[in-house]
Amino acid sequence: MPRAFQPEIGRDSVAQVDVDNGPTRAFLQAVAGCSPYLAGLIGKEAAWLPGALDNPDAALRDAVTAPETGDVAAALRQAKRRVALLSALADLGGVWTLEQVTGALTRLADMACQVALTAGIDAQRKRGKLPEFDPGVFVLAMGKMGADELNYSSDIDLICLFDETRHDPGDYPAIRSALVRAVKHMCATLSENTADGYVFRTDLRLRPDPSVTPVVMAAGAAERYYESLGRTWERAAYIKARVAAGDIAAGEAFLSELKPFVWRKHLDFAAVQDAHDMRLAIRAHKGTGGPITLPGHNMKLGRGGIREIEFFTLTRLFTAGGRYRCRRVRGTVDGLAALAARDWITPTLADRLTDHYRFARTIEHRLQMVQDAQTHTLPTRDEGFARLAAMMDVEVDALKTTLRSRLSEVHAETEGFFAPARAAAPPAQIDAAMQARWRSYPALRSARGAALFDRIEPMLMERLSAAARPAEALAAFDGFLAGLPAGVQLFSLFDANPALVDLLVDIVATSPALAAYLSRNAQVLDAVLGGQFFAPLPPADELQAEARAAMHGLDYEASLDAIRVWAKEQHFRIGVHLLRNLTDAPQGAEQYAALAGACVAALVPVVTAQFARRHGQPPGRGPVVLGMGSLGAGRLTPSSDLDLIVVYDADGIEMSDG
Repeated sequence: MPRAFQPEIGRDSVAQVDVDNGPTRAFLQAVAGCSPYLAGLIGKEAAWLPGALDNPDAALRDAVTAPETGDVAAALRQAKRRVALLSALADLGGVWTLEQVTGALTRLADMACQVALTAGIDAQRKRGKLPEFDPGVFVLAMGKMGADELNYSSDIDLICLFDETRHDPGDYPAIRSALVRAVKHMCATLSENTADGYVFRTDLRLRPDPSVTPVVMAAGAAERYYESLGRTWERAAYIKARVAAGDIAAGEAFLSELKPFVWRKHLDFAAVQDAHDMRLAIRAHKGTGGPITLPGHNMKLGRGGIREIEFFTLTRLFTAGGRYRCRRVRGTVDGLAALAARDWITPTLADRLTDHYRFARTIEHRLQMVQDAQTHTLPTRDEGFARLAAMMDVEVDALKTTLRSRLSEVHAETEGFFAPARAAAPPAQIDAAMQARWRSYPALRSARGAALFDRIEPMLMERLSAAARPAEALAAFDGFLAGLPAGVQLFSLFDANPALVDLLVDIVATSPALAAYLSRNAQVLDAVLGGQFFAPLPPADELQAEARAAMHGLDYEASLDAIRVWAKEQHFRIGVHLLRNLTDAPQGAEQYAALAGACVAALVPVVTAQFARRHGQPPGRGPVVLGMGSLGAGRLTPSSDLDLIVVYDADGIEMSDG
């Protein structure tokens, strides 16, 4: 329960509220005595407040219900006042969690966008500018609104698009012009500051190329932009994208089409460097990159702040979400939990960062509650810290100690992921001519590939120099590098996961054949980070189930691509297990055979179904595939061919139905 920072203001503000309960009145007085903004809201909503306090959940449901008639702008501003006041009281009183508070504010934003957009479209229909049928316009909530994480004074970041295929091509220019006016009407309804206040400040600048494009674009044009020109920050932004208003089905279809742009098929560690560059650019632009000094420290963008936890979580989700769909979550807390569930971070680290994130967001909310200001900055004077401490019901010195400790820990936990410490180049015997030759290899011809290699080269040299036979290991690495067609993704992977360099050195120093396989199939290293790579290979029936799961829900060509990737990863896994003596040679031969059998067994029904689409259902009892030779004996080598015989029993039926 907060302490009143200015008790007399608190008493005056609550005097007109009909509340008999002593502790409740004291609580309201304390809140009003800490926040001039909330004191004003208590006065404006004095008649509504007692009933809302009796049942805050019902009061929230009523407040976020769309108004049916009347002055839409005034109704939305009343809803904003009530939700802001109710959320603040439930927050300060410990009735709602952080997620409930941000969820309530987000529900209000969703309702407000829908009501304001509908009003804008109706206005254009009355002028005869839009048809009576649904024009297919939809609003994407980005950032904190998309993740259900709005704070008390958030802008809302929106992208507005429409499905142009619903309209005759000749009508397209007029339809787009009318929708532009409708969206501008929506933004004005939400953001104009009237005598009743405002609803939400809106920002439409996250759309493609905002300096030259209209505020509402055709979905097809947006999709073409992202496929051809989309940048890493735009990919990252769409992780949190959510359809908030308008034609929900059209919006969901657009996001589904955009998934290949956002979520790459393989682990995308090149995004880590991009995210690090974004962080540095934001720090430089906002001037928030200095040391942690509490007065004036930015709780969002400063060291150890909210953005560092968000970037840490978002980048890891971004890196792996294409491969592991279970990680495609929008919220920061949910994201940390998803990462811990797949062992990408430890549960302890996930719990610590979650706790720090909730604390930092709580401080941010308290700062914004004071004057309804869009601020994330700690006070610069003692009076401001005293007010903040009163809202938190702690002493000033204790608050400052906690802030320093938490900010420092967050910075220490997250900074190493983006900018890991570099090993110094060792004084090893290095073939200078060989090193000079590396720069001509395909993997290092691009400027970015060369720059990433420069970052990991000292680490590589250190590991290679420590090999049992350094000269042979270096020569083998030269062969590996020469066969590598591209390097950006692989070098980024090594940069973010130095333990993989040890595995690479093991391979090139011990098994030239496996090193050659790796240079042709570098993406198999994705599997090493999956958590079960070094566990014993599952039995044959489980391998078959995994093979079928790899193709589940995909079309024919995508199924073939998926099982190729899966098979290469398992092939590499068996080889590494042999290299590391996790299995012996007879076991390895059995595992190679089991892998081949799993692929054949999983592919037979897929190929049969594809054949049936073209030629009709196969009659009779169907085919059986016989494995001959080494496959039949269950003993394959890494480079074995498969000798197969397919026998088919038509059961006396001479023709298919196709």
